[in-house]
Amino acid sequence: MTTPSATPSTDLQLDGHAGPLVGRRWEATDPTWVALLVHGYGEHVGRYEHVATRLTAAGAAVWGVDHVGHGRSSGERVLVGDIDRVVDDVHLLEDAARAAYPGLPVVLVGHSMGGLIGARYAQRHGADLAAVALSGPVLGEWAAVTALLGAEEIPDVPIDPATLSRDAAVGEAYVADDLVWHGPFKRPTLQALVTAMGRVTEAGAVTGTPLLWLHGEDDQLVPIGPSRAGWEALSAGNPAAEQHTYPEARHEIFNETNRDEVLGDLLACVARHVPVRA
Repeated sequence: MTTPSATPSTDLQLDGHAGPLVGRRWEATDPTWVALLVHGYGEHVGRYEHVATRLTAAGAAVWGVDHVGHGRSSGERVLVGDIDRVVDDVHLLEDAARAAYPGLPVVLVGHSMGGLIGARYAQRHGADLAAVALSGPVLGEWAAVTALLGAEEIPDVPIDPATLSRDAAVGEAYVADDLVWHGPFKRPTLQALVTAMGRVTEAGAVTGTPLLWLHGEDDQLVPIGPSRAGWEALSAGNPAAEQHTYPEARHEIFNETNRDEVLGDLLACVARHVPVRA
């Protein structure tokens, strides 16, 4: 497993739909494409430094922002009232990146809840993107969320770090990260996730934008079966849709023991659509 030197980052700030959003930008020398990183529930874009390093080495300018209520951005912690408004925030990020790098193709990479955001983004704004990659995306249905919504009180049980990766250091870093939310889900956020999954299903397939689905086959947090069903509906009839699944891999495949393979598959797909640097 390679461990390249981290690419330096600088902060960026946007005026999001519910207040200031704080993010990061990692710059390649003479970039040939732009990557938008869309993080998952309860975390922040700073956890993707190694992903950004791999992408900048391949010629990308990498931009990402902490969602409302996440990381260093404003808002009540992990409170997301409407995923479509988060899609609007990501569109602000895309506009800012395009202004900095006019003419460069843009690829969106979304993980988990960020994969749900990415799927919705592809439906609303995919025509402007060179490709959309979804890692462990929340698609179709999420039984755990349905069960929590059925409870009279949301239990104060955080995400089990053991579900993230076979690499124990990943779970340890997650637990020690003060910018990660370690408390319970909030009911409006759960409802927003269910509503967004329904919107993605109702809006139907994305046929004009290259799509990539990546998923761990031992993902206990976002099980592969329902996500696969949602993916198949989203990608139906799309000749530029690709997929890769990974035996024994858990939820955070960019942090898994085979992360080099996963990032290699991501870049191989992207290289079919944008000028990736070898």
